[in-house]
Amino acid sequence: MTLTPEAPSRTTLVVHVRLDTAGKPLAVRHDGRIWIVDPDTESQHWFARDSWWDTRRTAAVGSGDLVSVEYWRVQVLGSHSALRTFTLRREPLATQWLLESIDDGC
Repeated sequence: MTLTPEAPSRTTLVVHVRLDTAGKPLAVRHDGRIWIVDPDTESQHWFARDSWWDTRRTAAVGSGDLVSVEYWRVQVLGSHSALRTFTLRREPLATQWLLESIDDGC
């Protein structure tokens, strides 16, 4: 399944995200293309809490943060395409990023 700007979706896809040394996204590989994060726009970064009581996830003491979901909303440019907004999400303790949605422009 491919997310497109014409059909934004909340279905998530695994994507590869290149980060700078501070952890800010620089580029996203999605659907065989590299999308460069526009350096002239302000990226949004926030954390939300996972509803651990619904997932019933258990872990040993000292396992790490099991409830913080990391989000980035970035403006990206692809070759021969208009500016798009990607919402990226990383689940607690995960190493992979998920593309939560694609929207047109700013």
